This record gives sequence, structure tokens and C-alpha cells, in this order.
Amino acid sequence: MSAWLLPDHIADVLPSEARHIEELRRDLLDTARSYGYELVIPPLVEHLDSLLTGTGEELGLQTFKLVDQLSGRSLGVRADTTPQVARIDAHLLNRLGVTRLCYCGPVLHTRPDKPHATREPLQFGAEIYGHAGKEADLEALQLALACLRVAQVKALQIDLADVRIVHSLLAGVPHDAALLQRIHAALAAKDAAELAALTRDFPPRSREGLRALPQLYGDATVLIEAEKALQGAPGLHNLLSDLRWLGERLHGVRVSYDLADLRGYAYYSGVRFGIYAPGASDALVRGGRYDEVGAVFGRNRPAVGFSLDVKQLVAVVPPRAPKAAIRAPWDESHDVHAAIAALRQAGETVVCVLPGHESEVDEFHCDRELVHVAGAWRVQTLGPAAPADSGSLKN
Repeated sequence: MSAWLLPDHIADVLPSEARHIEELRRDLLDTARSYGYELVIPPLVEHLDSLLTGTGEELGLQTFKLVDQLSGRSLGVRADTTPQVARIDAHLLNRLGVTRLCYCGPVLHTRPDKPHATREPLQFGAEIYGHAGKEADLEALQLALACLRVAQVKALQIDLADVRIVHSLLAGVPHDAALLQRIHAALAAKDAAELAALTRDFPPRSREGLRALPQLYGDATVLIEAEKALQGAPGLHNLLSDLRWLGERLHGVRVSYDLADLRGYAYYSGVRFGIYAPGASDALVRGGRYDEVGAVFGRNRPAVGFSLDVKQLVAVVPPRAPKAAIRAPWDESHDVHAAIAALRQAGETVVCVLPGHESEVDEFHCDRELVHVAGAWRVQTLGPAAPADSGSLKN
């Protein structure tokens, strides 16, 4: 096997795409900061018991494991950043009030989590801790939409759900974690046959309610249908009212409801959402409420947030034109060095053409050049016609 071949679903990122990814990363972090979210940078590896305790089997299967040569303890390479941020909130910051945190960094998956996906996503996310009310859910949704809009994603659609609807239907029904996981999987896949088999011995209210969930998706009329189909489920009216409240406050986007949507990691405890756009094979954003995720760190705080893969996002948004640059000659004189330094200090990209490489095409789009005219270095527009003077820098 050739030494330069990379593992399956692992790829280099070349200059044009890397530039786009980095520009998006900066835009996303700036958008989160504009909402008051502070940046944190958790480590890439952690002790396995800290990284995975309480997160569910699926995240464990997605996590690469290794042995720490210093301590002999098992380590994990993070497959998701949310448990780490929960640890930071609970154990390191330990604030009493609301805490808003964001992050952007690589995660590593043992297998692709969707068709054609990379195993090394660049995960961006934002999370708000310390407020149990639906206002925090709405803020997370609004920030997620703002992030996609700054990335120039069009025709957005949000699917809303709430994992507590399933918990309500299972109230009083004996079940273990394995059965609950199989029910969640059948609901997510809308597998009616599997769901019928799993719920065969359930009480009629729970059995019929769970079997109805896969058909409860669509616009706001779904919530009316759910009130009728799921009668008797404890707390159902309030859960559906909260979903309606959220949907009514999301503007400029199509809102739908999928009450059987339980995809994603097992730590979600309330409202869940996915945001979709044309050209994306799966949700660009997934998020929701996960009030229990910090319990293992000794602080069971309300929490809600979302995450996305910046690499996936780049694939569905329009390419950005590279910033125009200035071409400059290679020259050892002090005055040209000073002119180039002044341009770079002013925010310009200046590409020096090395001797013998004048005819090569560069990644940067040079629409101007630095030329020496009448004792001064001037920036002139490049073009087929005579260059037009666009400024000068004197010795």
C-alpha cells in the first residue's frame, strides 16, 4: 500500500476549501460572540470515564480508545464536544447563573455518522447553561439560524420534536435501557413492524401512542393530531404547547414537526431540533435540551445547545471569491519592503513574485500590482488596458 494513502473517510483539505472553512469558522464564532457566547477549547483527548460516562452506547461506539503511556489509564479521542463543555461548566467555571459557551474544533469518529461523511468533522457548537425555561431553547434555535444565515445557507427548514413525549408514553411501563434504545431506534427509522413487535405487551394507551408517533410529522396541524392520538399521556398538552410556542417565534424559515425524530446522541432530555437545507443529505444542525449531561460531573444544570460540522456546511454553501490581492516584485531594496509592509499592515494581501515565477498562477486573485513609478511605489490595477493608478506609497 502506498505510504501517501489516507484511511477511509479521512481526507486532506486543500487551499481553496481550507480558506472557505476558516472563513466560515471565524464567521460562526463571531456570530456566537455577538450573542454573548464565550469561546472554550477543550482537549482532543480525555480519560475515557470522564469523556463517556452518561452519554450512551452510540457515542461510545464512535469514540477511538487508546492507552495513556504516562498513567496507563484508558483515554478517548473526543467524538463529540458537548460532554466536555458540560464538564467545563460544571467543574471548572462553576458559575451560579446563566453561562453561554461556544467551541470549534476537530472531533474523530470510528465510522462515518452518515453516508459520504468524513470521520474527522470540524465541530462548531454553542451551549447555554443555567436556564430551564423555553426561552433558552428559543435562543439556541435563533443562534443556530443566525449561524447558517451568515454562512449564506438558503431555504432553511427546522424539524422540532421532544424526547419527553416518548417518556410520557412510557410512564408506568416496565422497560430497561436496552428496550428503550430499541424503541428509539425504531421510532427514528419509522419502522412500524419493529415498533409493533416491541410494544406488543404494552398497555393499550402506551402501545397505540408509540405506534402513532411515526405518522405524526408535518406542519403545525401535527400538534392538533397529536393531542387526539396521544390522549392520556402525562404532561402531553404542555409539551405540545411549548413546541407550538417555539415554532411560532421562528421567522423566515419553514417549521415542521416530527414527533418520532430521536436521531442523535442519547443525552438529549427535552426539545430536539434538526435544521435542513437544499443540497444537504442530512441535517446541517442538530441540537436540543440535555439537562442531565452534567450530572456525572456533580452539577445537574439545565442545558441546551446545538452543533454542526463546518466541513459539511462548506459543501452546501456558495463558494466565496478569494479576497483580491496585490502582486509585488521581489526586490531587496528598503523602500519596496516598507511599501509592502505598509500594505499588509492596512489589511491587504501582498504576494511577492519570486524570480523566474512571473507567469505562474497563484491561489490568490491578484487584481492589482505594486510598481515603481516616478520615484514612488504605486498600487495599480491589473488589466488588459493601461493600468489605472489606484494610490501611491512614497519612499
